[in-house]
Amino acid sequence: MTNAPLMLSVSGARGIVGETMTNEVAHAYAHAFASFLHDKLGRTPSLCVARDSRPSGPELQQSAADAFVEVGCSVTDLGVVATPTAGVMIHALKADGGIIVTASHNSTPWNGLKCLDGDGLAPSKEEAEEIIRRFKENVSLPKKSGGTLTLNSHGHDTHIAKVLGIINPEPISEKRFRVVLDSINGAGCEAGYKILELLGCDILHLNGEPTGNFAHAPEPKEENLTALCEAVDKFDADIGFAQDPDADRLAVVDENGRYFGEEYTLVLASMHWLSKNKNNSCATNLSTSRMIDDIAKEFDCTSYRSAVGEANVAGVMKEHNCVIGGEGNGGVIFPKVCWVRDSLSGMALILDLMRKRNEKLSTIVNSIPKYEMIKRTIDLAELGGIPAIDGEIARLKTNYASEKLDDSDGLRIDFDEGWLHVRPSNTEPIARVIAEAKDSLTAYKLANRVKL
Repeated sequence: MTNAPLMLSVSGARGIVGETMTNEVAHAYAHAFASFLHDKLGRTPSLCVARDSRPSGPELQQSAADAFVEVGCSVTDLGVVATPTAGVMIHALKADGGIIVTASHNSTPWNGLKCLDGDGLAPSKEEAEEIIRRFKENVSLPKKSGGTLTLNSHGHDTHIAKVLGIINPEPISEKRFRVVLDSINGAGCEAGYKILELLGCDILHLNGEPTGNFAHAPEPKEENLTALCEAVDKFDADIGFAQDPDADRLAVVDENGRYFGEEYTLVLASMHWLSKNKNNSCATNLSTSRMIDDIAKEFDCTSYRSAVGEANVAGVMKEHNCVIGGEGNGGVIFPKVCWVRDSLSGMALILDLMRKRNEKLSTIVNSIPKYEMIKRTIDLAELGGIPAIDGEIARLKTNYASEKLDDSDGLRIDFDEGWLHVRPSNTEPIARVIAEAKDSLTAYKLANRVKL
């Protein structure tokens, strides 16, 4: 995709490197974030910078770090680490926030900037809008001496120690699980391998060097994970895991080499943690499968919904003291570790589920009530941009006014036979259409009610 605009949203900033995502953009965006935190805290913030493994990362990260230092901030360079690792380290270092240079699951021409606050939490919608306003208006703090930049290489170990301080590795190690891990040459290579090693797993590591030269399309979807599925079968593995470039998302493959969908990552992790924490609550977004509601009900827990975006989910989780949450894109938010999606926590929770139930992963998955989900995308650039999807949402509201509607994020319509959600993406110039029902034909018919 060329000539893509600079995407500014609750998920941060993303653009094509050298076109809409440049060193100047990174520098200005970091200035906007520093000024936002300064005004929020009433003092000069201390900040972290980090990046995924993309070749464009070092220069963009340096531009952000330079912006922080020139306004007097104490800055810690975490190097190449997963986004959740940055969240863990911000909390561990008692920093006031940080920027991670990553475009998450987007392909190599893209890069971007994610902001986290002092809780290691992505900014809320209102805070993100204020940061974007300051960026557009080129707001910056006055230059100030005394800024510093120091390196910290303890991120991987600190993150892993936090996960394994909650999920006991010894019982898992006794099972000697055979695991194939595809780290997509991304930021999760080192920590992903190391946590599985400490969990006593026999590991086949695919794409395990953090070069940023992605071996396949980086989004952890079925069509991109054929090599992982084949490797699980050949390695006679118990499970296969796939991380995305910044290792916040996790896809799972069973012992037969079957990819059963990212929706199951949160369901499996929640199944384990809610079984140990009954009468609690969990949260997810409007686009996530009803499977999580079924699991919550099984353990006398309440499930809550939010707009799409981990900041929105985390906000609802904090509001309702949820013990786990996340999104159906393979994102598990485990607040005992951090407030962003975390593939390391996801792997540990799912392996502990398999250990506890002493069942093959396919057996566990087959025990979960099934739904069929249809997902498709609409290229808004070909249709004239956001007004096209806004018009279609208005039409749907009128046509289905008698159904249960939620317009907090695009439009979700709940029908007796299933649900439909249509919304513009926060991170790409596309719209997403998701429909779910008990059978694929009904889900397909629901998705086709969107006429774009």
